[in-house]
Amino acid sequence: MTSLNAAIIGCGAIHRNHVDALRLLPDVDLRAIADVDTPKGEHLAQRYGCRFYRDYQEMLLAHDIDVVHICTPHYLHKPMIMAALAAGKHVFSEKPVAMSGGDIAEIRHAAYASTGRLGVCYQNRVNPTSQTIDALLTAGTLGEMHSIKAILTWSRGDAYYRDSDWRGWFATEGGSLLINQAIHTLDLMQWFGGGVRRVKGVVDNATLNEVTEAEDSAMATFEFHNGARGLFYASNAHVTDSPLLLEIHCQHGTLRLQDNILWLLTGDGQRELARDTAPDGGKSYWGTGHQQAIAHFYHALRHPTADGVMDLDAAACSLQLVEAIYRSSQLRRWINLTDVID
Repeated sequence: MTSLNAAIIGCGAIHRNHVDALRLLPDVDLRAIADVDTPKGEHLAQRYGCRFYRDYQEMLLAHDIDVVHICTPHYLHKPMIMAALAAGKHVFSEKPVAMSGGDIAEIRHAAYASTGRLGVCYQNRVNPTSQTIDALLTAGTLGEMHSIKAILTWSRGDAYYRDSDWRGWFATEGGSLLINQAIHTLDLMQWFGGGVRRVKGVVDNATLNEVTEAEDSAMATFEFHNGARGLFYASNAHVTDSPLLLEIHCQHGTLRLQDNILWLLTGDGQRELARDTAPDGGKSYWGTGHQQAIAHFYHALRHPTADGVMDLDAAACSLQLVEAIYRSSQLRRWINLTDVID
């Protein structure tokens, strides 16, 4: 098996998920980290037994780096992805891959010209519950899909935004709730529903308007390509992080994801199908998906025809849906998804 050397750009909270996942992979070594906070970066590099770079561009010149993980604020994803691809590195980026459809087009050109492969971290897709839902819907055993409902209520207070001044601003985060916390739910909905044809949505900032310009709450109605309807509500104004509630109503039963447990409800009652578990010491809503998503990416690097990697085209779908909801809220009308596709 070919050994692969990894580097991580950005040492915020999420980078530890990447470090932990890399440590579980055979023949993968963390060789470097990069961050603008020199004391923090040097301390972490000593802990991890790797090199530290303050300038990620300098790190990209290192010949012993094969894969670059991008764990930085949203506005840095595009330039860092493009620089890493230009350097011939494989790239695994946190979501969103960019902040607009125009950015997606530029990254696509960079990916075509690079020998590196790009993967995007939508870790909720590889949760046991998500994989079970996808398998059942693909098999068609539940018959025609009628609707998908999703409710996400988390808590993000003033300190969350003031401690990270890039959050909550369109120029640096690309929005707030929709493009950060809720984008995973939107991705699952459009994935399960086979793609969204059009959407009508509303966004609002009810509790955080003194610390952020973007939304803390959003609701939307979707029409999927398969004819089903989608109902979506999300907010960061709750007092705690409640587990996602997701229901898929089909001809022969209902799939309900509640409290991280997937149930099948039919006329004969209900039975448990799968459940997600939280990582030790981690946030419950992160699950263990990072480990699986990163493992799939490295497997695909060694086996290029393997499935299971969230690529640029798949990642673009949820970003287009976010853009469509913003546009619908501004124009107060239905938005066709073809209107926001680059």
